[in-house]
Amino acid sequence: MSAWPDTRILDLFQIDVPIVLAPMAGAGSVDLAIAVARAGGLGSLACAMLEAEQIRQQIGQFRAAVRAPINLNFFCHTPPQPDPQREAQWRARLAPYYAEWGISADAQVPAVQRAPFDATLCALVQECKPEVVSFHFGLPAPDLLARVRAAGAKILSSATTVHEARWLQERGVDAVIAMGNEAGGHRGMFLAQTLESQVGTFALVPQVADAVRVPVIAAGGIGDARGLVAALALGASAVQMGTAYLLAPEAKISALHRAALKQASDADTALTNLFSGRPARGIVNRLMREIGPMNPCVPAFPLAGAALAPLRAPTESAGRTDFISLWSGQAGRLATQDGAETITRRIATQAQAQLARPGQSAGGAHG
Repeated sequence: MSAWPDTRILDLFQIDVPIVLAPMAGAGSVDLAIAVARAGGLGSLACAMLEAEQIRQQIGQFRAAVRAPINLNFFCHTPPQPDPQREAQWRARLAPYYAEWGISADAQVPAVQRAPFDATLCALVQECKPEVVSFHFGLPAPDLLARVRAAGAKILSSATTVHEARWLQERGVDAVIAMGNEAGGHRGMFLAQTLESQVGTFALVPQVADAVRVPVIAAGGIGDARGLVAALALGASAVQMGTAYLLAPEAKISALHRAALKQASDADTALTNLFSGRPARGIVNRLMREIGPMNPCVPAFPLAGAALAPLRAPTESAGRTDFISLWSGQAGRLATQDGAETITRRIATQAQAQLARPGQSAGGAHG
């Protein structure tokens, strides 16, 4: 008999522990995915900022290192039309910072691009046959989704509301990631329009579990065994964790980001659109404090970063985090500097011990 009260995710992905590595674009790494997979969780690769050949190489590294399923994660946003007026407004708002650092107002530095899932990436999925493919910001076009399913992949996507979860189920996902407001990085919102009504993890999970038939993966503010046990008790079949791994040596974040994480308190993060054009949770820095974390003149996702790019190099070289995104969830204080395999095993072992205590149970209603 399994030590876990709900084995649907374990059976679906053929993993040993109900822990999914959050696919953190820019912060994750193939080494991080391998470490989580070695501990029995689901290793994830964030593909939104990678070229096809980079994805292919990382899949090869993963396959050579561990016999385990892999999750490839892609964004599903619609690329926006350029808006010169909005771009000019944004650069004008940043002009004082350009002047402060002696940077030309029209300086151009290549910004990191985030590519949406397309036919080229779909062909890569068909070639490499990952066991799991997950999406952020909804789902790709039906024909692309059908090709992913035909390649044998289990399909996941994030929901920030019950309405989004039902929408995903109607389109055939194999599981729903219930992403609470506490989660770090970009919100998975795609039908929801307002941040003010976004739901916290432990209010969202039981409502999603009641609303859908597919298994639910809880995400947001979960960083230890207590969070895993609580999520299972509320009807989740597994958890997805990202911030819990950010201080692990396998995470690819800068020394400045690591230092900020170590110092941040539970109240030091906010949702912001300043760095990419789309709401994402990160540690509050100078830019967020001085112009507000949400600003209406910021260009649409993912174009906002282009105007910030010229400010990053000089300020980071000076040891400052003024203009860089410091993605983190609200439970950053639960992160440890252990290796990711150790973190995963510890959380799973401690959760099993809690579940084995007399009177301790987990599980919830699911429609």
